[in-house]
Amino acid sequence: MVPRRRGRRPWHRTRAYRLVRTAAVAAVLVTVGVQCGGSDGTPAGTASGGDRAVSAAARTPPRPLPRSRATTLRVPSLGIQAPIVGLGLGPGRELETPPLDRPKVVGWYEDGPSPGERGTAIAVGHRDTKTGPAVFAGLAHVARGSRIEARRADGRTAVYTVDRVKVFDKAGFPDKEVYGPRGRPELRVLTCGGFFDRRTGYTSNVVVFAHLTATR
Repeated sequence: MVPRRRGRRPWHRTRAYRLVRTAAVAAVLVTVGVQCGGSDGTPAGTASGGDRAVSAAARTPPRPLPRSRATTLRVPSLGIQAPIVGLGLGPGRELETPPLDRPKVVGWYEDGPSPGERGTAIAVGHRDTKTGPAVFAGLAHVARGSRIEARRADGRTAVYTVDRVKVFDKAGFPDKEVYGPRGRPELRVLTCGGFFDRRTGYTSNVVVFAHLTATR
């Protein structure tokens, strides 16, 4: 349950995300601070049998997919099935975020890789709003080995497997580790976390690291 916070600033306004393109045509997101919380570690939990099967079957990496717009994101272990909206950059080169009046949608950075493409793709969503929990309220509890499925406009689905979940304090956010280019298709899913301060917003970022293990 999320307590009411009068006059609170949404997490994405308290610390701007800045994006630059790398030589490897990967999007590197440079945080100027998205406040989200306390400890730095991987949440406890075990993957479901279906998730373990995907991991075992993915020892031979699938071929990267060609470009196609993201449409839906599913995280079966958390009961998440959400529409995706494309995000770009605002006038100040900050990453746009999903509309506050649509707290159950996920944003996908359109100038980065699309689902299943080679490189580091970026998806973001709200943890909560003034009206209550949002799409990624439980993101910090996703277990290693869980599936994240990104449906595409061409009808195909990119299936990612969670490698780890980290909570990074805003003061020491590792931009290169999170957003740096990779030689294989990977996904970062972000939301805010930690403690909320009415003046400065959240204290840390929740970051899910995943890589492509199947396509269908």
